[in-house]
Amino acid sequence: MSSAPSTGSSPGRVAGIDYGTVRIGIAISDPDRTLASPYETYTRRGELQDARRFQRLVAEEKVTLFVVGLPVHLDGRESRKSAEARAFGQWLAKVTGVPVEFFDERFTSVEAERLLLDAEMTTKRRKKRRDMLAAQIMLNAYLESATRGQREPGPLGD
Repeated sequence: MSSAPSTGSSPGRVAGIDYGTVRIGIAISDPDRTLASPYETYTRRGELQDARRFQRLVAEEKVTLFVVGLPVHLDGRESRKSAEARAFGQWLAKVTGVPVEFFDERFTSVEAERLLLDAEMTTKRRKKRRDMLAAQIMLNAYLESATRGQREPGPLGD
């Protein structure tokens, strides 16, 4: 797990990643790292094409940090999906040369789905937006946590 978020330590945009084996939600911060916006839901196309997409994202948006959402259990323990997200983060750092941190993503997909349902979107439109909205929710929480000094995910209620 990463230590305290380092949003103030180096300039540039942060890209939030909601990892999935089929789709990856991407959100991006402003250069001052104060606000996150949904960016895209990327459908995976194979290791080489995926690497090119993330290299292009770094170049086009001047990304200096990736934050990969880490799915953990309610008690803070990591899951099989956590290991997959960590492996993806290591791969992402290797192919882009950009540092990667991990951040608790509990409930982001549930919150994203609730917001999309509240907006009365069709199932097809919700599916298209859910992953990038989950990435935005997680990235906003990461950016906000920098001021609170949050570290690793722990049990709820602590």
